[in-house]
Amino acid sequence: MKIVVIGGTGLIGSKLVANLSASGHEVVAASPSKGVNTVTGEGLAGALDGAAVVVDVSNAPSFDERVVTDFFRTSGGNLAAAEAKAGVRHHVALSIVGTDRVADLGYFRAKVEQERLIVQSGIPYTIVRATQFLEFLAGIADGHADGDTVRLAPVQFQPIAADDVAAILAETALARPLNGLIDIAGPDRGPFSDIVGRYLTAVGDRRSTVSDPAARYFGGGVTEFSLVPTGPARLGQISLTDWLNRSKASA
Repeated sequence: MKIVVIGGTGLIGSKLVANLSASGHEVVAASPSKGVNTVTGEGLAGALDGAAVVVDVSNAPSFDERVVTDFFRTSGGNLAAAEAKAGVRHHVALSIVGTDRVADLGYFRAKVEQERLIVQSGIPYTIVRATQFLEFLAGIADGHADGDTVRLAPVQFQPIAADDVAAILAETALARPLNGLIDIAGPDRGPFSDIVGRYLTAVGDRRSTVSDPAARYFGGGVTEFSLVPTGPARLGQISLTDWLNRSKASA
């Protein structure tokens, strides 16, 4: 079966391409660097020719709300049109747990718009909402640093390893479309400040974390369960401890 991975050279996309290729499928890693641009439409028709499944793990080049929203609208519209023409039978998209619960965060609003366009496209679909990746913990710490202190909102956090995200996406791509959403998360949940603090300790970062009621999440207001699944969810296999041990070894 031919499967096209939009964003197939990135963190998740490259792992997903490897997983699907190992299963014997014809996999196209589509990205601008490979001559496939979903915003301009360049190379899109050729890449999708004969494809049964498209998995979209692409991301916008900026976190500015206008840029992100324009990206998902244009990319999504071009993808839907090309998929309809190619007879694609399943569109899988990677989104974020909590996109509809952090109303004042522009990037999340843009992801909600992306999801809306997918639902309305007429292409059978499955939207996979993931919690934040463990690989993003360094960036999260830097983004909330106040000198030697990392100030984090007093919320629950349940990050997932990129390897688990790719594995679940591969299974989803080979399954029937749900025409709905699934949430995925890591196996370990805990206070935001505790999880980031464990990461900093593991990699030898001397900054300390505090749970600050005044802190926001990249500028967005969050409540206790804004960033974690609040219903049924598929959990990854890689524990926080195992992932931190790998991080410590490579630091």
